[in-house]
Amino acid sequence: MCQHQPPCPTAESADRESARLTAHHPEQGWSLLCNGVLLFEDTGELLPDGQIIAPHRPHGAGRVVTAA
Repeated sequence: MCQHQPPCPTAESADRESARLTAHHPEQGWSLLCNGVLLFEDTGELLPDGQIIAPHRPHGAGRVVTAA
């Protein structure tokens, strides 16, 4: 799929999320990467072969902690 040089990581690569964006729809909560991966704002993924990668956001991400 990727026509970039150097090419983006494949959908099977561990670093697949570092591929370039081809479509970004933050209002809908998803982005399409150059390698065909659909990346969702909750960090879940849908791979081109239909495999689902569960959200893998680190615990506590997005939480605001304030001192008492």
